[in-house]
Amino acid sequence: MAGKKVQAVYMCQQCGYSSPKWLGKCSECGSWNSMVEEVILPEKKSGMTASGEVKVSKLSEITVSSGERFKSGIAEFDRVLGGGLMRGSLVLVGGDPGIGKSTLMLQAAKNLAENRKVLYVSGEESDTQVKIRADRLGLSSDGLYFLGHTAAESVIKAAETSSAEVLIIDSIQTMFSPEAASAPGSVSQVRECCMKFMEFAKKSGIPVILIGHVTKEGNIAGPRILEHMVDCVLYFEGDRFQSYRILRAVKNRFGSTNEIGVFEMTETGLAEVKNPSFIAISDREENPAGSVVLAAMEGTRPILSEIQTLATKTGFGTPRRMFVGTDYNRTTMNLAVLEKKLGLDISSSDIYISVAGGIKISEPAADLPLMLAVFSAVKNLPLRRGVSAIGEVGLTGEVRFVSNAEKRLSELEKMGFTDCVLPAANKLSKYKGSLNLYYIKNISELTGNLFKLCF
Repeated sequence: MAGKKVQAVYMCQQCGYSSPKWLGKCSECGSWNSMVEEVILPEKKSGMTASGEVKVSKLSEITVSSGERFKSGIAEFDRVLGGGLMRGSLVLVGGDPGIGKSTLMLQAAKNLAENRKVLYVSGEESDTQVKIRADRLGLSSDGLYFLGHTAAESVIKAAETSSAEVLIIDSIQTMFSPEAASAPGSVSQVRECCMKFMEFAKKSGIPVILIGHVTKEGNIAGPRILEHMVDCVLYFEGDRFQSYRILRAVKNRFGSTNEIGVFEMTETGLAEVKNPSFIAISDREENPAGSVVLAAMEGTRPILSEIQTLATKTGFGTPRRMFVGTDYNRTTMNLAVLEKKLGLDISSSDIYISVAGGIKISEPAADLPLMLAVFSAVKNLPLRRGVSAIGEVGLTGEVRFVSNAEKRLSELEKMGFTDCVLPAANKLSKYKGSLNLYYIKNISELTGNLFKLCF
């Protein structure tokens, strides 16, 4: 490296902010102890040039064929991607250690390799380790190739020489490029390697899937720019001590970010869950107090979720409020509306709210069933069997319109529910289902005849 001036800076491993001296707290993102010393080459020239012919096309003349997407053979994975793996796309899959990212990608690679060449690159495991996992999962295909390497340029060259049609990198934090003079996993290396794989995907039309580690805060390790560079960001969520996993899209340039895929971890790998609603309410008791079932929309699919509430007398001056699976601020507002409009005294009660099955609900349609669950728990009055509710509740107590009401009702009917309370603005004059529908304009109506229906 003679002739080149080497400069050392301290760079935040969370956001990429650089400082000439070490800082205990990053001035940009506020994270503590994230500044790491890195060596940079200020005289390094960019590999990008402006030479070559540039072709400009009319947007109206650009055609998109049906073959632009690759089906992975895993319907839940394809659903989250928006219909399949887009040609030339760069997909980032993140999740906690041991959650099943590599297992999911290996199963998808095997299915893709039935019709095309797939190159699976691992910088963490040897060929023997990957082979042992593949044998345990019962995966075998002549179109699936393996490479144990960590140099990004060598990986790209191997993909070109082997005529691979899909490239999977496990993981992006283990890749390095000699053009970035820092250790693998650092901000500079992750950014440089991601840029190289992005250029390769766009030029060749080969989809590239990157597996990324997750920090203790739950974010994908590396600079935030990493998520801006890729086309899709998928998070694989779940508890390692439970069998169910959720694949969620937080960014998708080729589809919706509201879709989720549900999987179950079995001895032979990840199995698709075709009916998540059944899983969510299969262990529900017959008629418990403080429990209400909601038909929540996850993308284009309704999923039944059980909201459970426990109200106990507080032993301290300030009552506790603990919520799992719901937004804390919105739930707190719902409790205030419930206390104001129905006169429910919860000032001396600890309130615990949880969404069963580890599902997270953020949509406003959960307001009404959540209030019913709290009312049921405080009064110790269980809802009648077969009663459900959907509806957004405003600060003045009005129950507002919710979208996709017919899809929600269809899912409730399929799972054996008989009655549903919903907003008056959602009045369905052409509804032909078997559910008994009860419309409500304001939360205060729960103290009238509707109270006898629910409790």
